[in-house]
Amino acid sequence: MHRFLKYILLSGFILCTFQSFAQSQNDLEERRRRLIKDIEQTTRLLETTKQNKEAALDRYLTLRRQIEKRQKLVETLRSEIELTDKSIDRAKIAAEAMSADVTRLKAEYAEMLRTAYRQKLNNNTLLFIFSAGSFNEAYRRYRYLQQYDAYRSKQALLITETQKTLQRKALQAEEKRAEKQALLNAAEEQNALLSSELKTKNQLLAGLKKDESRLSADLRKQRSRHEKLNVAIENIIKDEMTVRREKARSPRITPAEKREEADLVNLTGSFEKNRGKLSMPVRGVITKYFGKQSHPTIKNITIDSPGIDIKTDEGADVRAVFQGEVVGIQFIPGYNYMVILKHGKYYSVYSNLAELKVERGQKVSTRTAIGKVSTDRITNTSTLHFEVWKEKIRLNPTQWVR
Repeated sequence: MHRFLKYILLSGFILCTFQSFAQSQNDLEERRRRLIKDIEQTTRLLETTKQNKEAALDRYLTLRRQIEKRQKLVETLRSEIELTDKSIDRAKIAAEAMSADVTRLKAEYAEMLRTAYRQKLNNNTLLFIFSAGSFNEAYRRYRYLQQYDAYRSKQALLITETQKTLQRKALQAEEKRAEKQALLNAAEEQNALLSSELKTKNQLLAGLKKDESRLSADLRKQRSRHEKLNVAIENIIKDEMTVRREKARSPRITPAEKREEADLVNLTGSFEKNRGKLSMPVRGVITKYFGKQSHPTIKNITIDSPGIDIKTDEGADVRAVFQGEVVGIQFIPGYNYMVILKHGKYYSVYSNLAELKVERGQKVSTRTAIGKVSTDRITNTSTLHFEVWKEKIRLNPTQWVR
């Protein structure tokens, strides 16, 4: 019985090990699929700016992200190969250990059958039963012999089936490793593309450094546009907060206003709970991150971004990251249409929209299309500027979206 328990525990351990590996492999495979999808989109985006001198900086930034994603893809594939190798090794060790046990059990079982047969010939079994002191004891001896025989049969069957399962798992793991090896070979081939892209990136960088005067002028224009955008956002949020506070100070609060205040609290809490889980407003490549950062090409120049820039496909739908209310719509030169959604005490801001699908005061659900991203016809690029605020405080959007 002790040995049987050992086999049960060993089988359980192996099953748990396989489940753990399967979960890890699923995670890696999902990451690989996402990276491949991202690379495909980035490749499309790079094609839109090919041979366009005006879009050199944009192409340079996108190419940097492309290189990072390719490198991550190769790393992910290598992790998958390594994980599969470990799974195969553990399966083989377990199969070999159990194979030896099965061989020994079969020998023991055969000996038990021979002993049982000899006892049957000598009528020892009947003698063992009928030599009992009472009918109840005789019945217990009979049941014991039956259970013992069934136990040994099930024991051998269990070990044999477990061994077959392990062999199947090992075979599947071998096949998986072959698949991953093929993918890794493909990824290694992409390393050649990476080398080519790195060369292109360095060429672009050299060209951009020669064109620093134009880039500096563009940067000044961009800062001016940013300031106008920030003023517009701050004014809209300030006005909305003022109206809300005046309602709260009113001596007579209507039932509708009470419900509105409750909704404000609920949305605030709900938005906070979804920190890091919000979906991106568009699918694309982040070409500029939040906060202070060095200019990608001009030395000793620091830029301070209030949000993130997401390069995406032409005509892409911009979607609400969370349910809320449209509290602001304004046209900003250089940023086209800007939309502000209120989520309790939080606000999400979407700038550079070519057309709108919502209007002020409208309630929207998560993932509702609020407009289409605008395309710069000079650079042929489509970029959404996205920000997150908590009342008058700017937040890092990458800490809120997936």
